This record gives sequence, C-alpha cells and structure tokens, in this order.
Amino acid sequence: MVERILNYVNICVKKGHRVLLLNRQHDEFKGWIQPGGKVEFPESFFEAAKRELKEKTGLTALNLQLKGISGFTNPKKAERYVYYDFLCEGFEGEILTESREGVPKWWAIEELPSLEMQDDIRERLPLYWRAGSFERIHYWDEERGCIAETKTILYD
Repeated sequence: MVERILNYVNICVKKGHRVLLLNRQHDEFKGWIQPGGKVEFPESFFEAAKRELKEKTGLTALNLQLKGISGFTNPKKAERYVYYDFLCEGFEGEILTESREGVPKWWAIEELPSLEMQDDIRERLPLYWRAGSFERIHYWDEERGCIAETKTILYD
C-alpha cells in the first residue's frame, strides 16, 4: 500500500504573554485555533507558514521557529496528515478586522483554558513556548471512528 501524506502548517503567534488565535466558526473545526493551512506544492514549509499567517491574520512573519510536528495517522488507509508547527514571535503589520477563516484576536495565555477550542489545540499550544521541540501524533482507529492513541514526545 502506498502511503498518502498531506502537509499543513500551524503558526503560534506569541507576543509576551499573549497568543493570537482565530475564532473559526465554519465546518467541523469550530472554536479558537491558531493560524495555519495547507502547504501548496511546491512551496517550502516555511514559505507556507509565512503565506498562511499573512492570509489569515494580515501579519508578516519576521521570524519563524519550527517547534514541532503534529498530526494524524490512519494506519488502515496508509494516510498521514502532517502539521509543521511554527512559533512566530517577530512580526509586522496590522491584524485583519475580518477574515473568512475567523477573526484574529489576542488572548492572554492564562485565558486559554476558558476558551472554546478543540482539546488537541488546547493541549498543544503550551508546547510551542516551552524549550525544545515536540512531536504529537494521533493514531486514528478507522473501525471505531475515533483516535485510538496519542503519542507526545518532547525533545530538549
């Protein structure tokens, strides 16, 4: 069986003790999310992160740090959704006041536990600002239609 790999980027934009999130209210992934999206072939992962950040927030990344890799693996279908997770602490520009992907808003880190967001995002966000890098992979159980196992590995 040939493996199918789909590539995406996530960008955690952090300024001091605040994080920029989008209020996504369409499709099945509702709630507060970090900016990101699909990598368009043949662009690099860093190029995709810069483009997605600009499209979703209006900001231009001045620095990007690859912090980790996350995603979903479906062994039954030999399919992977790979997310390259970037931290951006240097940027310029003005935040968009509207976006079809969700309006960007700054949140204090201590407010994150009370926000409506997917558990995976809530658990992954602190991994961006810790020292070192990370890998967080969910293994999908096709028969049960749910995540069977999640592995998080921290590298220091």
